[in-house]
Amino acid sequence: MLNNQCHTLVLGGIRSGKTGLAEAQAMAQSQPVVYVATATAGDEEMASRISRHQAIRPKAWGLLEEPLNLARVLAAQGQQSPVPCLLIDCMSLWLSNVLHAGDASFQLQRDAFLAQIESYPGALIIVSNETGLGTIGMDPLTRKFCDELGWLNQALAQRCQRVVLAVAGLPLMLKGAAVSGLE
Repeated sequence: MLNNQCHTLVLGGIRSGKTGLAEAQAMAQSQPVVYVATATAGDEEMASRISRHQAIRPKAWGLLEEPLNLARVLAAQGQQSPVPCLLIDCMSLWLSNVLHAGDASFQLQRDAFLAQIESYPGALIIVSNETGLGTIGMDPLTRKFCDELGWLNQALAQRCQRVVLAVAGLPLMLKGAAVSGLE
């Protein structure tokens, strides 16, 4: 796979610098960039976070807001000319959205998304939280979320040529070689 078609997973804890590392890699791409946001502004604090993120992104980047159907986004964007680099931020918010949609919807969305990753013809940068380094959740919903995110991260890592762990704003290459924006 050519460098500009590489699929990258950027993992990290909360405030680890994962989004900044993903954005730096996207800025280094030669093709147009489309930021795929999975967050929804359910309250004032989240709306403020979303606004801050939007304000610091390059104006030339496109924006798609999709809380559930990432497979549809990848399928549609894969038909564009030129095929854009997609930066999807983030898997933990997306997972929360699809889990709340119900088990049947969750499995369909997850399977369809993973299938589309394998066929997406452009660069793909996926941001996800690493929850496996903390304590075990006290309630069944938290445990299910952490289990599903861990399994999703494993499936994403298998499908990506590059996997990076963000720690204190620094990239730790877990799979693949370092590239511009992740040095």
